[in-house]
Amino acid sequence: MSIEETGEKIRLDKWLWHARFFKTRSLAGKVCKGGKVRLNRSHVVKASSTVKPGDILTFQQANDIKVIKVLLPGERRGPAPEAQTLYEDLTPEKPKVDTVGVALPGGVREAGAGRPTKAERRAIDKLQSWD
Repeated sequence: MSIEETGEKIRLDKWLWHARFFKTRSLAGKVCKGGKVRLNRSHVVKASSTVKPGDILTFQQANDIKVIKVLLPGERRGPAPEAQTLYEDLTPEKPKVDTVGVALPGGVREAGAGRPTKAERRAIDKLQSWD
């Protein structure tokens, strides 16, 4: 008998905390109460809403939109590898943008583009003081 057939349910805020999407349960509750979580395409306004295996959650975390399928209800907030077994990440991959004028990841920029760095400013000052 699978977990989906038994119908085990858990509070949404508690599940988000168990799955380590939020650092504290109260922060997960605030996100739920703010209507920033969708449960099976419907906005959730209560942290006490229940989730069960098979449900799809959509919410924002940092600058990313997460699409998560609940696999297990979870019994405790364990280590990260254990938490990753509670869900399947359905988030589509971001396309890598490589156009002119767009900042590259990791603070990397093309030489000569944008403002000079601190080291480049010092080199410029050194050259100008030669006169």
